[in-house]
Amino acid sequence: MAGIAPEPVSALAQRLRQGSTTSEALAEAAIAAIEDPSGEGSRVFIEVDADRIRAQARASDLLRAHGALPPSPLAGLPVSIKDLFDVAGEVTKAGSVVLADQPPARFDAPAIARLRAAGAVLAGRTNMTEFAYSGVGLNPHYGTPANPWDRAAGRIPGGSSSGAAVSVTDAMAAVAIGTDTGGSCRIPAALCGLVGLKPTASRIPLEGCYPLAPSLDSIGALGRSVDCVATTAAVMAGERPQPVVPVEPAQLRIAVPRTYVLDGMDAEVGRSFETALSRLSEAGATLVEVVLDDLGKLPELSAGGGIVGAEAAPIHADTVARAGDRYDPRVLARIEFAQKLTSADHRRLLRRRAELIDAIAGECFGFDALAMPTVPIVAPLFSEFDDDERFGELNRLLLRNPTVFNLLDGCAISLPCHEPGAAPVGLMLGSFGGRDAELMRVAATAAPIVGPSFG
Repeated sequence: MAGIAPEPVSALAQRLRQGSTTSEALAEAAIAAIEDPSGEGSRVFIEVDADRIRAQARASDLLRAHGALPPSPLAGLPVSIKDLFDVAGEVTKAGSVVLADQPPARFDAPAIARLRAAGAVLAGRTNMTEFAYSGVGLNPHYGTPANPWDRAAGRIPGGSSSGAAVSVTDAMAAVAIGTDTGGSCRIPAALCGLVGLKPTASRIPLEGCYPLAPSLDSIGALGRSVDCVATTAAVMAGERPQPVVPVEPAQLRIAVPRTYVLDGMDAEVGRSFETALSRLSEAGATLVEVVLDDLGKLPELSAGGGIVGAEAAPIHADTVARAGDRYDPRVLARIEFAQKLTSADHRRLLRRRAELIDAIAGECFGFDALAMPTVPIVAPLFSEFDDDERFGELNRLLLRNPTVFNLLDGCAISLPCHEPGAAPVGLMLGSFGGRDAELMRVAATAAPIVGPSFG
C-alpha cells in the first residue's frame, strides 16, 4: 500500500531540509494511502479534502524554495486531526451524525491554529468513538478502522482516537492529534504499536475542542516516536519544540505499582511488560515495586458515571433532547445513566479527587515516573463487542490504567514494548502534572530499551 515512509517526524523533516523529498510528494503519498480502495482510508477519515491538502503542501514547498526557514519540524508534514477540533470552514461532528447540520467553525481551535502556524499540512478529520465516549473506538455511523496488527481476524483499534492511530500506522499522516480524557490517545497507540502522549491537561488550551469532561479532557498526540509526540505537543502548547535528550538509564528511578493496574492482565501483555522491566533494570535503571493502595481507590471517581458522566450529561442534555434517537446507543446509554448525578455529587467527586492526588503524589515522591501496562490486554476481536454487557466489561478494562493519570491530573506516555511481529503492547510511563519535560526525557531513554520504537 502506498503512503508516507514509516519514519519519525525528525527524519521526514531532515529529508525536506536536504531536498530528498518535498511536502507535495509527502502529501500525494498520504492521499494515495487514504484513497487506496484496499485500505482503511474510508473508515479512518470522516472528511478529507485532497485538493486542500495539496494546496497546503505546495505553499509549504514554495516558501521553502524562496528561502523561508521552516517554522517547526512539522512544517510540510501531513498531520491528521481528530474530528473533535474546530477547523475554520469545517463542521465539527465529533464522530456523530447529530451535529452534521451545525454551522462550520468560524475559527481554528488554538491547537489547530498553532499547528497551522507551525507549517503543518492539515490532512483531514479522523474517525473516533462518537463524542469520545469509550476506549474501544467503535463507530456505528462511519465504520471502524481495523487494527493493523491483525486485520484478517478483525481486531479493534482502540479509542476514542481510533482513526488517529490508524492514520499513522497506515502511512496516511506523519503524526496525529487526538484527545485524552481517560486514555483516548494512549489506548489506540498501545493496541496499534505507536507512541501515544497525554500531556498535563492545562498545557494545551481546550477551546475549540468539543468537550467530554472538561475536568479530565486533555489534548495529545500519536506518532512513531517519543520525539514525534513531544514535538507535536510542544507546537500545540505554543512552545518552541526542542529535541528530547535522553539521560543515562542509571539516573532513572521508576516506581512499579503491583496492585490494581495488573489485575486482569493477559499472558501476552504480562510477558512483554516483565521483559520491558527487565531490560530497563539491566540497562541500569532503578525499579522499585510499590503498593500504592490509594490507586485502588480511584474507581470511586468513576462509580455511577463518575466525573466523566457528571460533566458529560449536562453538555449533551439539549442534543439528546433534540436527537437522542440518532446517537450511538451505547454512548447514549452512558449519558443517560449519568443523568441522575447532581451538582453536589460532582463537587464531592472533585473533592475526593483532590484528596487522592495529594495522597498518591506523596507516596510517589522521589520517583521519575510510574510504570505500568498501558492496557492489560491485547486488542480484542470486533466480535467480542457484540454483547452489550461484554462491551461494558472490556471498555472498563481498556480505560482502567490510562484513566489513572487523567484522574491524577498528570502526564503519561505509552511506548511500544512488544517484540517485532508480536501483538502490540504498551508500556505506560506517567508522572504528575507539570512534569512533562522530565517525563519526555524518561520516555526517550526507555523507548529504545524496551521495544520497537524510534526513540
